[in-house]
Order: sequence, then structure tokens, then C-alpha cells
Amino acid sequence: MKIQEFDYHLPPELIAQHPVPQRDQSRLLVLKRKEKTWEHKIFADLPEYLNPGDLLIINDTKVIPGRLYGRKESGGKIEILLVKEVKNGNKMAALGEAAEVSLSKWPNLWQCLVKGSAKLRENTPVFFNEEIQGTLLQPLSSGLWLLGLPAGVDLKKRLGEIGFPPLPPYIKRNGDFRRKAEDLIRYQTVYAQQEGSIAAPTAGLHFTPELLERIKEKGVLVLPITLHVGLGTFLPVKKEEVENHHLPAESFVIPDSTAAAINKARRSKQRIIAVGTTVTRALESSLMENGEIKAGPGETDLFIIPGYNFRIIDCLITNFHLPRSTLLMLVYAFGGKEFMRAAYAEAIKEKYRFYSYGDAMFII
Repeated sequence: MKIQEFDYHLPPELIAQHPVPQRDQSRLLVLKRKEKTWEHKIFADLPEYLNPGDLLIINDTKVIPGRLYGRKESGGKIEILLVKEVKNGNKMAALGEAAEVSLSKWPNLWQCLVKGSAKLRENTPVFFNEEIQGTLLQPLSSGLWLLGLPAGVDLKKRLGEIGFPPLPPYIKRNGDFRRKAEDLIRYQTVYAQQEGSIAAPTAGLHFTPELLERIKEKGVLVLPITLHVGLGTFLPVKKEEVENHHLPAESFVIPDSTAAAINKARRSKQRIIAVGTTVTRALESSLMENGEIKAGPGETDLFIIPGYNFRIIDCLITNFHLPRSTLLMLVYAFGGKEFMRAAYAEAIKEKYRFYSYGDAMFII
């Protein structure tokens, strides 16, 4: 399949820059695959389409405020996105070609993206505030940089103080830090528990505690998995033939109770509803040869494109995704290419709000 098959034109004014005032008042395009029909609703209407015995599977990952603004010794500004902490027991493997870095001198290490890194020199000091200083040690072959912090600086504990939500680049803040408090709350699901994502699982941003209670009262089981969203989800597809694209692996965990409930529901022919593409990929990657979901930790590099045979999920809640993205390809695969093209055209015509802070669709 050609990359052009996953293109569409979106008027810039439809890219949501801020969330709606109340999470569950975002719009919801309800799509019925079998009938090839749709309905225009709001997200609070979701329980109308749920049945007793359904399983709603959520991703309880928590976004870290990993966008950092600092300055160099020259006074020049620098922007860093933390990607992954290099843990003690895995340092040599994680560093690869940077293994010659003195681990005794730099006990705290992070892989990160650096804006404008083409002009950056190795061993560049970065000042985040008067107390916290790090050093950009050297680039890695992946395009990331290695950020070192001295002993006594636990950056993870200080992120609430110096970090900002890692909003995607199409959400423009233009240095307006006054929105930080709002974004720290709204670029996070209400059920976030396990810290580690560099982006929000945006399909879950529409839920409120009250809406979740209404869903449970209807007899729907709401169960978590954890997949920390990494760079792989957002890597652009540069291959002309999309089949040649490769997704880096992302780690996930499926609790025993979630796996047991899914296996029981599948035997009873109850629906499995995935909240987002991260849940979809984790579940679809966990099917064992005996036909059951495997509990525990796992990894997925599953790249879902049209033609994929979905084996676990029956319905999908998702936001509207960027053209040519792997997320859009997954949605086209689940809903059907032609139907989803028509649905996106309808959403644009009806002026739905797109992307992370935008509206949602429920594909039945």
C-alpha cells in the first residue's frame, strides 16, 4: 500500500489547541461498521452504546512532565524532551555506542530529544534552574541525546517543579507558560496511575469519574492495562510502501485480573472495547497459541495496517489522527479504508476538533 492512501487535507483551524471545558462534552462520532452508518453524539452519550457484560479496557499509564526548558552557558535557550530514563541495571545495554560515558560521574542518565540539536556540541552544560544543572553528553545513533545529571539530582522527583507537559508540536503554546497548570491536568487521563509515558493515550482524555461510574452501573467491567507511550507511536512513516515501515517495540503490562476477565469474556462472546490504539496493540500482541490472552509484561512492535485480522478487540474508541500516521493506518484497518475515509470527510465537514485535544469516535 502506498503512503498516499493515508493522506487527507485538514483545515488548520480544526486542530484543537485546547481541551473542551468538560472532558465528556467533546463530540463523539459513532460509527457502525456493518451498516456503514454514523451518528453525531457527545462523549457523555457513550453508555447508550454499551451492553452489560462488555469489557472496557483502558491504559492507565501516566504522562511525565518531561518537556524541559533550559539555557546554555552562553545564555541561549534549549528545549529538551525526556524520552527514557536509563535505569541502573540496564545502563550498558541502553547506552550502546555511548558506553564509554563514565557511569560513576553520571549516575543519573536520560535519553532525550533536543530541539535544534544539529548545532549542539558534546558535553554541553544545561541549566534548568539555579539548583538543577545537567550535561548533554553525546548524541546516540537513534537521533537521541544522552543527558547526564550529577549525583544527588533526582530529576524524576523534580519534574513537577521544572517540567512541562509534553504537548505535541501542533498544539501551540508559543512560550505561554500560563497554560501549564491546565495542561498538567488535562493532558492526563483521570485514571492515570503508572508513570512513564511521553505522550497521553488521548482516547482516554474524554472520561470523567462520573462517566466511568455510569458505565460501571450499566454492568460494564472497566479494566486496566499499562503501555507507556514512547517515540515509536509517533515516528513518521517515510517509506513509500507502508509495509516496509518498522515500529520500535514498546513495553506493556497486562494484569492477571484483566487477562482473566478478557479470556472469560471471549468465551462468553462478550465484547472487548479498546480505549485507544495503545490498548489495541497491547491486546492484539498478547494472544497465545491456545487462544487466550497472556498476563504479565510484554513488548509489542505490532504495526497494524489494512488487511490485519483483529483477533481480540470488537470495538474501538479513538481520537482523530494525523495523515500518514501509523495510528491512522490502524484505524483504517479496524474500520475499513473506504468507510473511514468517508467518516473523516464527514468529521471535517461537520467541523469536529482533531488530534490530541480534539473529539473522538467510537467504532462499533
